[in-house]
Amino acid sequence: MTGVPASAAGGTGRPAPGGKLGAAAVNQASLWNIANILTMVRLLLVPGFVILLLQNGGYDPAWRAWAWAAFAVAMITDLFDGHLARTYNLVTDFGKIADPIADKAIMASGLICLSALGDLPWWVTGVILFRELGITLMRFWVIRHGVIPASRGGKMKTLAQGTAVGMYVLALTGPLATLRWWVMAVAVVLTVVTGLDYVRQAVVLRRRGLAAEREAARSRKGASETMR
Repeated sequence: MTGVPASAAGGTGRPAPGGKLGAAAVNQASLWNIANILTMVRLLLVPGFVILLLQNGGYDPAWRAWAWAAFAVAMITDLFDGHLARTYNLVTDFGKIADPIADKAIMASGLICLSALGDLPWWVTGVILFRELGITLMRFWVIRHGVIPASRGGKMKTLAQGTAVGMYVLALTGPLATLRWWVMAVAVVLTVVTGLDYVRQAVVLRRRGLAAEREAARSRKGASETMR
């Protein structure tokens, strides 16, 4: 979830213009709004997904189908909670923290379990997790200068990762097993390319922020000297 908390938008917590809830909308963005509830559901699905995936040694097609269902529900809630929060001004501090944690938790648990079962090379899991952790730290590194927006490539990366991991969770054979390899290859390429693009954006954003700070400092110094 991203956006401005209701209190910062005037304190009314009412839907943003264009929202469809109208008068029936929640009047205040509380912790227990629908967007946060979906995020909590996704967090609760993480241990359930892992348990289902690893049942009977992790190779039972039936249990893996149930694990895929849990993973699919988690991915679907990820699509809806952020949209609801932004559209109806339901953004909260909890949501801004818990939403990315839930996203990375479900993806990381799937990748690690698949690699532990021998279905997915560890280097693939390492590349994806390193990128996600690195970009998260980089966002904090430049946060005082601005926010790096989610790009179209980043959204495509998330879709490719989710599709690929979901296909690996299922016990696929034949052409579908080959197809999932290619989908994962696309996900890895997008992971690397978008990661490098985020690094570029972060460096540019930080340089501009530092330049603006230096200019503001010079302006304050000049104003101070003028007043003497």
